[in-house]
Amino acid sequence: CSTLAAFSYFKAINSSPLDGDTWKKMGRTFFLIHVVSIIGIVVVLFYLLFNHHFEYYYVWRHSSSDLAMRYVFSCFWEGQEGSFLLWSLWHAVLGVILMKTAKQWEAGTLAVVSTVQLLLGSMLLGVYVFDVQIGSNPFILLREHPDMINLPFVQNPDYLSFVEGTGLNPLLQNYWMTIHPPILFLGFALTLIPFAFAFASLVEKKYTEWLKPALPWTFAGIAILGLGVLMGGAWAYEALSFGGFWAWDPVENSSLVPWLILVGAGHLMLINKVKPNSMLSTYLFALFSFLLIMYSSYLTKSGILGETSVHSFADGLPGQLIFILLVLVVAAVSLLVLRYKSLPKQQTEEDLWSREFWMFLGALVLLISSFQITFSTSIPVINAIFGTNM
Repeated sequence: CSTLAAFSYFKAINSSPLDGDTWKKMGRTFFLIHVVSIIGIVVVLFYLLFNHHFEYYYVWRHSSSDLAMRYVFSCFWEGQEGSFLLWSLWHAVLGVILMKTAKQWEAGTLAVVSTVQLLLGSMLLGVYVFDVQIGSNPFILLREHPDMINLPFVQNPDYLSFVEGTGLNPLLQNYWMTIHPPILFLGFALTLIPFAFAFASLVEKKYTEWLKPALPWTFAGIAILGLGVLMGGAWAYEALSFGGFWAWDPVENSSLVPWLILVGAGHLMLINKVKPNSMLSTYLFALFSFLLIMYSSYLTKSGILGETSVHSFADGLPGQLIFILLVLVVAAVSLLVLRYKSLPKQQTEEDLWSREFWMFLGALVLLISSFQITFSTSIPVINAIFGTNM
């Protein structure tokens, strides 16, 4: 349904008003079915966790019957599949709000949101194509999981009578981990909306009109993602005994950098809303705030930081995550390059003491800081690519 919604909304962008309305209605229908489907999947997984259905590998792997009920929520997003589901759920909710509020931007922004939902949804398929695994299914049975299928106890027809879940990581049995991930993933999801507005404006060649409707979403993302990062710092301080606000674990770095870029994007958007002189930098900041979220997901979920971070996933689907990241980067950068010559250009130099000059300079400082942090955090990736040991 997300695929059909994306197709319908893209068709609506360049169609005649009559055909555009028809395509838009189809897009709404498919997207709403997609939203209901996502909610249904989330409800089913929570039901299995709360009722201790250990015949499912995900439930067995991440929960136990003696776990305090408030921590069952943490079990949902402890695993890679649950975190992708949580992320998709927030995208779905924000998409419905966009559908009601975006007006003339509905087709362009929902086309982007639906496409991203398609890519995230592929991470939950759990199917094989020519021996290549696409996604990981949260509903695979314990006795059918590749890691368990040959173990003797699952051959016992009555094995569920004595099976107990492995439980939740003690580090995650903390009240912060009940509220921190939903806030953080809402912040992640909110970075998609400025990205969607920027991408849609490039497609439709409306280079300044998108700034006003995108600004409230941008500053909502700044506030909520910033709150999520602070909550992560509080959890790290309590649970990991870092002796300070995280002593810079790579996973925290990877969520801080997109926030820095989003802060820069918000301030550049404020400048260009009044005086559209630096649209290229505005587009770069708006687009890369979300692209860096996707890169953060690769670092966290691919297993590349398994030996350097205390709370990244030890394994994952790195090839698929790289493919998704490349699709989004290539699409965004290619479109920006294609439209570069038609972007509004600065006609005169800004005065040294002008507000615009210093806000741009502040955004540049944030960009340099983000590059330095990203480079240091990506050392395991560099080592893996070049076979070095930095």
